[in-house]
Amino acid sequence: MSESLLPKNIAELKAYSSAKSEKLTGTTWLNANESPYAKEFQLRLDNLNRYPEPQPENVINAYCNYAKLNAEQVLMTRGADEGIELLMRTYCESGKDSIALFSPTYGMYKVSADTQNIAINELSQSLLLEANVSEICDCVGDAKLVFVCNPNNPTGSLTPVSKIAALAKSLAGKAIVVVDEAYIEFCPEQSAVSLLQDFDNVAVLRTLSKAFALAGLRTGFLLANANLLAAVRKVIAPYPVSTAVAMIAEQALSSDAVTQMRRQVSILNGNKARLETLLNESPKVSQVLSGEGNFVTLQLRNKDDIDAAMQQGTIMRPFTLYGDDNWLRISIGNEQELEQVRLWLEQPE
Repeated sequence: MSESLLPKNIAELKAYSSAKSEKLTGTTWLNANESPYAKEFQLRLDNLNRYPEPQPENVINAYCNYAKLNAEQVLMTRGADEGIELLMRTYCESGKDSIALFSPTYGMYKVSADTQNIAINELSQSLLLEANVSEICDCVGDAKLVFVCNPNNPTGSLTPVSKIAALAKSLAGKAIVVVDEAYIEFCPEQSAVSLLQDFDNVAVLRTLSKAFALAGLRTGFLLANANLLAAVRKVIAPYPVSTAVAMIAEQALSSDAVTQMRRQVSILNGNKARLETLLNESPKVSQVLSGEGNFVTLQLRNKDDIDAAMQQGTIMRPFTLYGDDNWLRISIGNEQELEQVRLWLEQPE
């Protein structure tokens, strides 16, 4: 009975399969691009009888200080995923408008669009990286939102900020360029936040899930100019941020915590360089994609090697890429975790 009530787009929807949606067992978890660093926070829980601030002032101010923006340019969200959802709900009309994305890329852009009956203009990463801006804009067509994951998940590739600026300029009055910077802390000099001073059609997605080591908090930020965000503020839920989440986020954005985060990023980037060397020297690996972020994506010669890793308790993220199903994404862990990867790579064929 209930199935007959479903809209066609929801009935046909293929849900996003996150790394944690698969019921796996293991001892070394390198499949969800999480940080290996656990942190402790102080919580005061004697005020949960009151609703929280819709946009907690202390957190917003702390993120403004971190990102060098003003409060009108920052919106706190439930992970960057809510920012994706909000932009579509605010700026795209269901059954009429479209978005553009560059595959392979983060899967939630497609899921959010499909959920809201928004058409998808699926372009390629190679077009984004290799074509000129005029050609890209022609291919984007009438899309209202153009998603650029930068660094891109799962390939790690980078689109230069100058190219993003040129896209925004060419699409002014036609589309919003949405730059997903979930992994930007691993290459902060590549951030597009500086474009907000010149463009009112650029939005930047940020998260505390990766470098800030708070994947379990589900906290993100949507950064854009005041006019762009004013419409989004109409659409967001009245109390999107819980009191407990706000308390932890405020502590995570203190100057000492940001310094610690940057130190951990430096360690992880060093671990990544060592992993890339291991992978490039391994006979199990046929190709390693070089790029930014706290992960490395590679192609195996034999897909069965993934099963061997899982049997030893090392959980990584297999997927299909460019039509082949022998690709693997390895999150960058601590030295002990990467030692398990080395042991797997050195197992005899």
